[in-house]
Amino acid sequence: MRTLISTAFVSVDGVMEAPGGEPGYRNSGWTFKEVEFLPEAFEIKGREQEESTAVLLGRTSYEAFSPVWPDMPEFAHYRTLPKYVVSTTLTEDRLVPNWGETTILRSVGEVAALKETEGGPIIVHGSAALNHALSDASLIDRYHLLVYPLLLGAGKRLFSTTDKDTQKLKLVEHEVYANGLQKQVFDIVR
Repeated sequence: MRTLISTAFVSVDGVMEAPGGEPGYRNSGWTFKEVEFLPEAFEIKGREQEESTAVLLGRTSYEAFSPVWPDMPEFAHYRTLPKYVVSTTLTEDRLVPNWGETTILRSVGEVAALKETEGGPIIVHGSAALNHALSDASLIDRYHLLVYPLLLGAGKRLFSTTDKDTQKLKLVEHEVYANGLQKQVFDIVR
């Protein structure tokens, strides 16, 4: 079974919305505006590209990333990986042509089937609604979090608010950086 890793920039209060400046959110771009950039804090982002064998996105994140990421040198390896977009509304004609193999999945059940295939880790970027659905279906195996020392208040959150049994996490890697940023890597305990 393949490992499904959710990776996110989050505030201390769990907000993940528009960290890079996506329009429509009042605190858009909070990862750049509020905290000093330290390259060592982002080592995990390079490692994610090296270790992942597929990228999984929700439609909204796909539509935000796909016009930009294919031409960015810092995401070059993702061009070579298969991409999967979970959407009930996205059509083939709306897929970008310059980002390599992209498959539309129509349900969380299809994600579960993808996890059963041969291959290495699948990385989920952004995708708040998809993260909620994957968590509720117990499909996430690991979280890679870069936690910013901010309280953003309102905004899309990484974690589902569904009333469910306690889900235990095991901290497997962590580091605190001089700018207050924290790397937290958690495995889901099953």
